[in-house]
Amino acid sequence: MLEGKALVQDTDMPVKMQIHAMNTASRALDLYDVSDCKSMAAYIKKEFDKVYGSGWQCVVGSNFGCFFTHSQGTFIYFALETLNFLIFKAASA
Repeated sequence: MLEGKALVQDTDMPVKMQIHAMNTASRALDLYDVSDCKSMAAYIKKEFDKVYGSGWQCVVGSNFGCFFTHSQGTFIYFALETLNFLIFKAASA
């Protein structure tokens, strides 16, 4: 596990949820090869859907851009090892 080594770049999540996000990303890095970003993203998304309800999205990689709308209090973007992690809950229509 890599607790304390994540660098949060932007968030509006409560602290407890931020810690959960970083711990889940750390577990994903333990379970999957660093090049398997798709499996890591799926793992994180499923964990957040299970704990906080459906509608979560996750992007993992070293070079990506995005533009999205999210529900308030559900967004985090952080770096861990060589990867960036974007986790958010989609806004209700």
